Amino acid sequence: MTDSVKGYVLGVVAAASYGTNPLFALPLLGAGIDAYSVLFLRYFFAIPILALMMVARGRGFGLRRSQVVPLAVLGLLMAASSLTLYVSYDYIGAAIASTLLFIYPILVTVIMALLFHERVSATTVACIVLATAGIGLLYRGGDGAVLHPTGLLLVFLSALSYAIYLVAVNKGQMKQIPTLKLTLYVIVFGLLLFAFRFQPSTFSVLSARPLLWVSAFCMALFPTAISLLCTSAAIQKIGSTPVAVLGAMEPVTAVAIAILIFHEALTVRLAVGMLLVIVSVTFIIAGGSITHPLLRIRKLFPRIRRPRHHNT
Repeated sequence: MTDSVKGYVLGVVAAASYGTNPLFALPLLGAGIDAYSVLFLRYFFAIPILALMMVARGRGFGLRRSQVVPLAVLGLLMAASSLTLYVSYDYIGAAIASTLLFIYPILVTVIMALLFHERVSATTVACIVLATAGIGLLYRGGDGAVLHPTGLLLVFLSALSYAIYLVAVNKGQMKQIPTLKLTLYVIVFGLLLFAFRFQPSTFSVLSARPLLWVSAFCMALFPTAISLLCTSAAIQKIGSTPVAVLGAMEPVTAVAIAILIFHEALTVRLAVGMLLVIVSVTFIIAGGSITHPLLRIRKLFPRIRRPRHHNT
């Protein structure tokens, strides 16, 4: 298998791993555990995994004092994105929520254009229009009923929070922090938000259904650790733009899980709407203008250069 093929396989695995959120979150939410407590478990288990990854790569944990507050703000943004997405599952299906969340690259493009005066091409505008049409088709659920506006608003806020996060990590001194260290501290600060609302009764639910512990751990393992590792390895083999394009596997995986495992309805209209959103966003990413904000992960595991041996 060539490096190129390995890179594409790793890119698909990375995106698909990130798209497994519904697979592990929905059983916990369905067991009566509230979104704050579910996310507390996810972040709590993610911290030692990321810390071990840092140790394995020889990364230091030190921070400058001036970096603490910005990291805390980023932690709140990430926590808000996670929370609004999980709460949206109570109002709209995970398949539609996961597809709508994928508009975050469009929001990154809009933010970069409005605040940083980056040029928006005609192709990008056409893709935004196409994505809007797809969202219009998703406005009604599989049974034809109008989707709950609260659920739609929550998903939009989730995508917006994540888009702001992606822009922020590429600006100022945050840009100088290696991605793995940044992610670790973002999750640490995000955990503090969920800790205030964590329900002690969660342990009783988990004790009664031990398999839920597996779901809680897998939330941290697959969408976090495995996704990061495979993304980094894929970028080193095929570059950031193809890996970003392969990110379309995130909503595809989430939709497949919601339909096949949780039996959510899928009509032709919903399928066309999802396809329009995914294709339009993929074309925007393929344009390359926002690849760097979406995948500032190159420094996560830099290529180790072997010393050259000179003949004497």
